[in-house]
Amino acid sequence: MEALHFRNPRMVNRTLSCAFPSRKPKQNFGVSNARFLFFFLNRWPPGPGSFKIEANNSNFTIAYLIDSCGLAPEAAASVSQKIQIHSRERPDSVLTLLREHGLSEPQISNVVRKRPSLLLANPNDILLPKLEFFYSIGISRSDLARILATDPTVLKRSLEKQIIPSYNFLKSVLLSDGKVASALKRTSWIFLQDHTKKLVPNISFLRATGVPESCIALLLAHFPEALIQKNDQFVEIVKEVREMGFDPTKSTFVLAIHVMAGNRSIYNRCYEVYQRWGWSEEEIQMSFRKHPNCMLLSEDKITKAMDFLVNKMGRPSGTIARCPVVLFFSLEKRIKPRCSVVQALRLKGLIKKTLSLSTVLLPDKKRFEEKFVTKYEHQVPELWSVYEMKVDFRSVI
Repeated sequence: MEALHFRNPRMVNRTLSCAFPSRKPKQNFGVSNARFLFFFLNRWPPGPGSFKIEANNSNFTIAYLIDSCGLAPEAAASVSQKIQIHSRERPDSVLTLLREHGLSEPQISNVVRKRPSLLLANPNDILLPKLEFFYSIGISRSDLARILATDPTVLKRSLEKQIIPSYNFLKSVLLSDGKVASALKRTSWIFLQDHTKKLVPNISFLRATGVPESCIALLLAHFPEALIQKNDQFVEIVKEVREMGFDPTKSTFVLAIHVMAGNRSIYNRCYEVYQRWGWSEEEIQMSFRKHPNCMLLSEDKITKAMDFLVNKMGRPSGTIARCPVVLFFSLEKRIKPRCSVVQALRLKGLIKKTLSLSTVLLPDKKRFEEKFVTKYEHQVPELWSVYEMKVDFRSVI
């Protein structure tokens, strides 16, 4: 067995503390790291919840996974059931390659834990060409590192038989490497599956339904997981969305498919929240057709915005259903400051009618300030302070 020395002595402490949680390991053991680990792994009697070591080579594998890959002892023991490391030369070269290409130590640990066999892959002949291919289509090192840490399976796929054919199909639909990169950043599964089984029939059905190529590209680039459905399920979802009144020629059609394809539970939760705020079924469906992603908001975000607009500002709940985009705005940075300014102007009699939410909240920052703050700052000296949330709008009276 090849001699093994821990580069990080703290790993020894972690290993010992895992085995004997009631004992605090000393800093100086009086033996080399390798001798201590050999004694620990071969003499420690496994108990409930502990891991079992069966052979010296397994000991070496576990020690390597802990010391060089940063795995916790329990994770290392589990991974050692899937891989046996006989020498550190090959895995060392793989780890070096990953570090050189921007993966952090925690990201490397994730890669090893999820796909340990990559430690035995030829780094120059198998791994490097795949990394370079993804760089060539515009994936940055930081994005690729994040993708691999989330799911490194793509490094196990054949470049010639799987990755490049998948890329060629995606490029034929999306037309640009930038959009292919966007799809990959959303989910690596588009490079892992046979595109002829799901993507091709689902996209063909969208075309037959009258969905424009631009909308198909929008769905594939930003929400590719919606297209990785079994064809019969996908067909039913598309039919359901159409029956809800969505126009297949509009981008909202594919956005609704995204909501219904993989977020049904969130949709149902949002439905219940809107009902609690008094929206009718017709109002909820109207809001969904206007802005499909309103059915993906968190309950907390919906509740806070509705509470302020309905209970604090006195807006009828139904008016928000007619302009659901306002629910996406920041409560503290946009909704509260602007509504406070408008309320202050109403109290001063400078605005005689109730303005629509779209008039108040949709204009960009510069336009709003010119129309509602700068225009009245001489008549209401405190208006900028109200806008900056330094004083309450009622203080202008």
